[in-house]
Amino acid sequence: MKLTWLGHSGFRLDIENAVILIDPWFTGNPLFPAEARDEAVAGATHILITHGHGDHTGDTLALARDLGVPVVGIYDLISHWESAEGIKGIGFNKGGTVELGGARVTMVNASHSSSLAGPDGPIYAGHESGYMIAGEGRVIYVSGDTDIMADMEWMGDLHKPDIGILSAGGHFTMDMARAAYAARRYFNFKTVIPCHYKTFPALEQSAQALIDGLPGVTVIEPEVMKAITL
Repeated sequence: MKLTWLGHSGFRLDIENAVILIDPWFTGNPLFPAEARDEAVAGATHILITHGHGDHTGDTLALARDLGVPVVGIYDLISHWESAEGIKGIGFNKGGTVELGGARVTMVNASHSSSLAGPDGPIYAGHESGYMIAGEGRVIYVSGDTDIMADMEWMGDLHKPDIGILSAGGHFTMDMARAAYAARRYFNFKTVIPCHYKTFPALEQSAQALIDGLPGVTVIEPEVMKAITL
């Protein structure tokens, strides 16, 4: 299993027989080198979206058309794109599980907001979400954009993820200290990888508070386009 950070909250996950692009945002992403696009998407089988904001969906429609792969996510947003944009989609909802190339992906709750940019202001894009991704004997929790939630207690107990990909940049989501608190209280992670940070000055630039708050847990500060073997 390999995980590659694409900057901000974007990841490429090679798992089982799937290559899943999570929240791919390339165009305008100050952390992503434009020349690496082809390498980042090579062999992709699915695009997985946590919510509608442009820093998570920015290149989704173009990639879905270019690669001919389905976009996976909350039913409201996916069904809208299927009818309005003509893409292939797999829409489901919280508590539902879909199989993507042998990996089992369960949608879980997140606490944020979700919209698309429209000519007259934000357009409803279904609810924000996170995912539990099970495959190759591991369970990965992709938090999506979120703050701490009481739901994390049952999510940790039921799914028992050993890897956490946590939004932790602050301002729009939990910060590093809050993410560390959530990880300590609700989960038993072996590995934690922060995201949604470094991109803009308003966000945290270091994961040190997360590292300090999780003794005994391997906290990996990802590097863009550097694959992590899990």
